[in-house]
Amino acid sequence: MSNNRVVWLGEDDPVDAFPPVTAALREPDGLLAAGGDLSSARLLYAYRHGIFPWYDDGQPILWWSPDPRCVFLPGDLRFSRRFRRDQCRSEFQIRVNSAFAAVIRACAAPRRSEQGTWITTGMIKAYEKLHEDGWAHSIEVWHGELLVGGLYGIAIGKAFFGESMFSDVSDASKYALLYLSRRMRDRSLQLIDCQVISGHLLRLGARTMRRDEFIDLLGAAANPPTRLENWPTVPISCSRLLAD
Repeated sequence: MSNNRVVWLGEDDPVDAFPPVTAALREPDGLLAAGGDLSSARLLYAYRHGIFPWYDDGQPILWWSPDPRCVFLPGDLRFSRRFRRDQCRSEFQIRVNSAFAAVIRACAAPRRSEQGTWITTGMIKAYEKLHEDGWAHSIEVWHGELLVGGLYGIAIGKAFFGESMFSDVSDASKYALLYLSRRMRDRSLQLIDCQVISGHLLRLGARTMRRDEFIDLLGAAANPPTRLENWPTVPISCSRLLAD
């Protein structure tokens, strides 16, 4: 914004009260608005328009639309030869939506490399409501009956908006990404939005994209704004995913 100010939203403001994403600040990159609420309607509108919430406890809700954006497109995900040779992970399995509450809480748990968490109690409650309504999903990595990694996010149309992932065993969350990449290959999904750029994601093949290009791509992928319904109901072997 030229005036270096963000728009403040009231809880009673309509869900489409966000300013255009081109009004987002350059520093901090992508900060667009503050306030509002985490109602399902507002969250779904935000994601469809390239906006997401990200804030710490004690802060107002902050809404972001960074430029550039970090995404995976079909065929982007890549793994090292070592990962593909790692047969000791072949007993892992993917399950979907069997433990959403456990996954989001594992993602919210403090990590040695970070202080605190941005996944607040309010966010957990809001995303659990989205999960109940069929919009938010967990991709889980299991070793027997032990949850060892996974991720969660929102699926709208053919767009998946990744929120966070965790690994209690080295590389476990990569299998969750591998599963989503297979959903792009079978054309159930067209893109995975990673939101914020990280070296880890770039090493896995994620690309950066100008925000205007991302918004154009998102407009096609997330419309019509339907739920992605055809999730598997039985576990999938991770060794099978690697072999495909």
